[in-house]
Amino acid sequence: MERRVFVGGILAGLAVPRPAKAKAGGIPMRVLGRTGEKLTIAGEGGARFHLIPFEEGKALVRRAYDLGINYFDMARSYADGHAEEVYGAVIPEFRKDIFLTSKSGQRTRKGAEAELETSLRTLRTDHLDLWQMHGVARMEEVERIFAPGGAMEAFQAAKKSGKCRYIGYTGCRDPQVHVAMLRHAEQYDTALMPLHAADTSFSDSAAMSFEKTALPAAIERGVGIFGIKVFGNAVLLRTYSVSDCLRYTWSLPGVTATPLGFTTIGQLEDDVRTAQSFKPLGAEERQALAARAATGKFDAIRGPALEYWKTRW
Repeated sequence: MERRVFVGGILAGLAVPRPAKAKAGGIPMRVLGRTGEKLTIAGEGGARFHLIPFEEGKALVRRAYDLGINYFDMARSYADGHAEEVYGAVIPEFRKDIFLTSKSGQRTRKGAEAELETSLRTLRTDHLDLWQMHGVARMEEVERIFAPGGAMEAFQAAKKSGKCRYIGYTGCRDPQVHVAMLRHAEQYDTALMPLHAADTSFSDSAAMSFEKTALPAAIERGVGIFGIKVFGNAVLLRTYSVSDCLRYTWSLPGVTATPLGFTTIGQLEDDVRTAQSFKPLGAEERQALAARAATGKFDAIRGPALEYWKTRW
């Protein structure tokens, strides 16, 4: 379910005044790990452009830039390349002012190199600021990436040639796979993982908690950290407000930014307003938010019913 569709259904028919348009600027920025790059804590996420018309996607990207967002997330696999086409239709206008990422799901050098060339051509740029190994889900994938002829060779070659400035990886399936990837952290710069308010609410699943397992491992190794699944694909909005979800993840130690999957200007501006007024939560405040998910009243957001993306429990 789309996150504001859930909320919109609740408010349908009510005379709720629309907030004023968000003002540009004032989005907090943080340094991305050891890279020294400063990114806005709210980023444009590229995974949902298949849900809206092409021209609406272009308008969304322009508005995100106009509001001051400088982190633009993308992947070659999003909508079979359609999402990269949306970015490519807009970002050349302001390419030098943003931090642009994309991702490859290929695990061999040859396959990853081919995807990078397609991404650069589609995005209409000569380099990525960050290129990421996408969706690393299983231990055997870690082995393939770092084996001779594996994807890491393509990533290192791209960085050496200037086709990407930094290297990272992503994964939402298993925090133990992140731990395995982070044993090679000297070879790359960033990690992207699910981090949300209900992640720690299951006492018997500490090993499968990204916040308890993958996040500390990434902090220890000094990589830049991105948080995803902030709204639990809208399921968390049964219990939390949008602001609760964002403030929780932005308040976690080590987190630089969250790429957000807004599909309307209203969603975008809501998130920007939340970012502009953001004050980090203390540990006790975070614990109080997390405790909502641990009570019996909220069984609908517990375990696999929420985190269906995990490979095991």
